[in-house]
Amino acid sequence: MTDGTQAHRPARRRRRTAVVGAALGSCALLAASTTAAAADDGRHGRDTDYVSLGDSYTAGPLIPKQVDANCARSDHNYPSIVAAEREVTAFKDVSCSGATTENMWKPQGTNGPQLDALGRDTDLVTVQIGGNDVGFGSIISTCARLSAQDPTGNPCQRYYGASGIDQLTVNIAQTAPKIDRVLRAVHARAPHARVLVVGYPDLLPDDGSGCYPSVPFAAGDFPYLRDTGKRLNLMLRLVAGWNRAEYVDTYGPTRGHDMCKPPADRWIEPLQPASPAAPAHPNAKGEEAMARAVLDRLAKGRGHG
Repeated sequence: MTDGTQAHRPARRRRRTAVVGAALGSCALLAASTTAAAADDGRHGRDTDYVSLGDSYTAGPLIPKQVDANCARSDHNYPSIVAAEREVTAFKDVSCSGATTENMWKPQGTNGPQLDALGRDTDLVTVQIGGNDVGFGSIISTCARLSAQDPTGNPCQRYYGASGIDQLTVNIAQTAPKIDRVLRAVHARAPHARVLVVGYPDLLPDDGSGCYPSVPFAAGDFPYLRDTGKRLNLMLRLVAGWNRAEYVDTYGPTRGHDMCKPPADRWIEPLQPASPAAPAHPNAKGEEAMARAVLDRLAKGRGHG
C-alpha cells in the first residue's frame, strides 16, 4: 500500500533526514528540546473518535481479558482505559503484538494495516511503535544468553559495540525516519486529529543496578540497556516534535517499578512473569500507569508543553 505522503521530493526528504539525524547526534538536546504541540485546528470538546496504533506494549499480551488472539490484545491495555475515561463514542484499537512500523501499511495475520483504521473524522490518535524496529526481542534474548559468560561484566555491550560503533545506537538512528514516515502518514489520513506519540516505560532500574539472576543480564549491561531505552525514547520525543505530535513520557511515571522490583511493586514483568503479562512487558498496573500518563497529557490541552 502506498501513501500520498511518500511523494515528497528527494531534496526535501534529505533535509528531513538530516535534521532528524542531527538531533539524534546530540543527547544534549534532551534538556533543551520541547515537544511541539499539535496546532489547534479550532476543534474543541470531548474526543469522539479515538484510534490506537502500536505494538505489544500497547496491546497488552496475556493481560486479562484477551480480546484478539491474533494480536494478543487486552481490553485492559492503556488505550482501552483511556477510551473509557474519555468516554469516546468511537474507539478502534488496532495495536498488535510484534508490530513494526511496516505494519502500519502491511497486515499481521487477521489484523489489517493499522493506518487503515484512521479517517478524516478521527479526533485522537495514540502511536507507540519502534521497539521492534530497534529489535527489543532479539536484544533481550542475546543479552540474556551472553550474561552466562560474564555475569559481572558487560558482554552484551561489548557484543553490540564490537565494530567500534554501538549497533543499538545505529538501530535507533535508523528507526527515526521510519517513525517520521508513520507520523506523516497519520497526519495525512487524520488531518484534524490530536496525535500523541507514547514512549516506552522503565524496564530496568534507573540507577543502573542489576538483579541477576532474577533478570539474567550481566551487571555491567544493566546501565547499558537502561541508556539504550532512554535513547529510544529521546528519538521518539524528537521525531514527534518534528511532526507536530505530542510526546507522552511513560518512563518517568514508571520509574521505580521496573522488572527487578518485587512482584507487588513492579509494573513490568521479568523474563519469568509472576503476573499475567508477557516477559519484559507491562502488567495490568503498567498499562494503568501508561494510561494515566496519556490522560495527563490530554488534560493539558493542545498547545501546552
